[in-house]
Amino acid sequence: MEKRNTRQKAAIRDAFTEADRPLSPEEALSGAQQFYPALGVATVYRNIQALIEEGWLQEVAIPGDSTRYEVAGKAHHHHFQCNECRKLYELEGCVPKFKPRLPRGFRVTGHEFFLYGTCASCRIESPEAQA
Repeated sequence: MEKRNTRQKAAIRDAFTEADRPLSPEEALSGAQQFYPALGVATVYRNIQALIEEGWLQEVAIPGDSTRYEVAGKAHHHHFQCNECRKLYELEGCVPKFKPRLPRGFRVTGHEFFLYGTCASCRIESPEAQA
């Protein structure tokens, strides 16, 4: 498949790069419209799929929520989702020395670790979240 680098795709790349966190298609649309105001949601979905196929983006599966997308090739990391604004943030590193007791004969090939809470912006805006 031919890689096309359009102004729309460049705007979507810029949105992900500037946000520096995983984005939903709607968040990518909003961010990319700063660079290309006429951009539509269908174009964002098409370009996200193309960027995944090119290896520039990867999916971030969120338990019980819609998939987000992030720039591929980063070091191993985990994610934090704000319960208020639903934004997803990256957490550097990993859980240290976590060694689950596996059933006999099992072998771990990977893991997921996900945190939920309130982001700094929502804590400032919502006094209830201060506690």
